Amino acid sequence: MDLGLKDRVAIVAASSQGLGKAVARGLAAEGVKLALCARGEEELRRTASEIPSEVIAEVVDVTVASQVSRFVDTVLRTFGRIDICVTNAGGPPAKKFDETSVEDWRSAVDLTFMSTVYFARAVLPQMKEQRWGRLIAISSVAVLQPVDGLILSNAARSAMRGLVKSLSNEYAPHNVLVNNVCPGFTATERLKKLNVHPEAQIPMGRVAMPEEFANLVVFLASERASYITGVSIPVDGGWTKAL
Repeated sequence: MDLGLKDRVAIVAASSQGLGKAVARGLAAEGVKLALCARGEEELRRTASEIPSEVIAEVVDVTVASQVSRFVDTVLRTFGRIDICVTNAGGPPAKKFDETSVEDWRSAVDLTFMSTVYFARAVLPQMKEQRWGRLIAISSVAVLQPVDGLILSNAARSAMRGLVKSLSNEYAPHNVLVNNVCPGFTATERLKKLNVHPEAQIPMGRVAMPEEFANLVVFLASERASYITGVSIPVDGGWTKAL
């Protein structure tokens, strides 16, 4: 299937490793020009060098609005347009409520919610003007079904679901589609850090590979997803019990 993505321009945040890197590789395979960002310069440069596509890469802290804005300006100067923006950030630490501080909550909201707001503010006006765009948020199945011991992620990421639905309604008349992709347990470094072994809880009996998650993001970014907007889709092997 031709996804109609050749020569489109995409921003992929937190793309030096894990889910972001898998998404970047998936888009590159479809001929997309890429703008990658992450906080770790060494891994970011390594990832950029591995991708067989036209790529720019810049160190960005997505919790800082001015850095996101400057990065978006750089992408527009380099490529002249932005068609796709995939927002992404690492998850907050695993904690129960009585272990959290006020600062933990502020950091979680900045990392998982405000970073998406910053990218939306920076890219949506241009997408609206060109009457074509895809804003795709990467969140977590925690927005659909809370995960024990991850109260910061459960709460802060859930705000993204409301943001995505609201933005999708506002921008649909301008052919700008806004969706939320919700990874379940996936074979990334974060899963290793959580030190959990959820295979028995997953109907498919295994965790996902990052490429399996990326496949959905690439489809939603494409011409073939032209009537899909405002949804939060789990990629979890059936783990989520109710939507």
